[in-house]
Amino acid sequence: MARPYNFSAGPATLPEEVLRQAAEEMLDWHGSGMSVMEMSHRGKEFTQIIQQAEADLRELLAVPANYKILFMQGGAIAENAIVPLNLLGGRATADYVVTGSWSAKSFKEAKKYCAPHLAAGSLSGPWHAVPPAPSFRYSADPAYLFLCSNETIDGVEMFDLPEAPAGVPIVADMSSNILSRPVEVSRYGLIFGGAQKNIGPAGLTLVIVRDDLLDRASPLCPSAFEYKTVAANGSMYNTPPTYAIYIAGLVFQWLKRQGGLAEIERRNIAKAELLYGYLDSTDFYLTKVEKPFRSRMNVPFFLRDESLNEAFLEGAKAAGLLQLKGHKSVGGMRASIYNAMPLKGVQALVAFMKEFERRHG
Repeated sequence: MARPYNFSAGPATLPEEVLRQAAEEMLDWHGSGMSVMEMSHRGKEFTQIIQQAEADLRELLAVPANYKILFMQGGAIAENAIVPLNLLGGRATADYVVTGSWSAKSFKEAKKYCAPHLAAGSLSGPWHAVPPAPSFRYSADPAYLFLCSNETIDGVEMFDLPEAPAGVPIVADMSSNILSRPVEVSRYGLIFGGAQKNIGPAGLTLVIVRDDLLDRASPLCPSAFEYKTVAANGSMYNTPPTYAIYIAGLVFQWLKRQGGLAEIERRNIAKAELLYGYLDSTDFYLTKVEKPFRSRMNVPFFLRDESLNEAFLEGAKAAGLLQLKGHKSVGGMRASIYNAMPLKGVQALVAFMKEFERRHG
């Protein structure tokens, strides 16, 4: 029986072959007699798993040697506090670019630890674009420049990285587009992301941080969240989310088998162009994000006649197209088409949308 296509924004769909491998290894990982869930995080079996996962991630993103890869917990929302606790380094402010709901949350959380400065964007929506570079206004001495490279709720993606002032590290929340395309890691001071969109199950947070930023933590930063401590202990200062790391490792290996991030980007462009192309061809649906900033990962769209919303969702579910309802804060629909969503899934969605328009237009 064919599986439905799951367009959830997160926790999101995973590659079917990864799920099958995990199922096969559930009771006995590689002859160890244990499930990965049952292993000591300090045992040789799990040490092999986490070291391979880190090596594969470093290869996929071409992470330079002077960056640490950390496997942490708490999700991106926790990182909104963990970042200032680690990076302020005694400074009073940090600059924030606000392009959607998630970066607005990040700005609000930072107020607990410093006086964040709005370098660009708006603290209230709707958000449909990335501000132009000439509009950026930096503060005098920011500890870092924060941005969200892809706004999962609003469907705004940042394809061109702003030029931060000299010596100011860029911090990026890449939760919903990490590993969807190649990234020049050396242009960032720190990258983080929750795993539950493009990498694996909820519970794991990835952090990639440059070595020279490890000595800035506030004395008030909890030890389990201090990047330097986590790095010094190989992400083992406390028990990490072992099963989530294992699944992430399988996804990294899957990405390598697909041809790496250049090939994944090609596929993601094809999927996004198919869906946006149809949305642009009809007046029955609309999407509000300006074309240069349309997310390849999260596609919010609306029926012009919103009285048809429930019929659309019911019909989609019956057609094997799941979790298309938009976020409660913006309404409408949202199709999340992460790496693991095959082109056939987007083709099925467009076919359903065309048929729904034919019947109700």
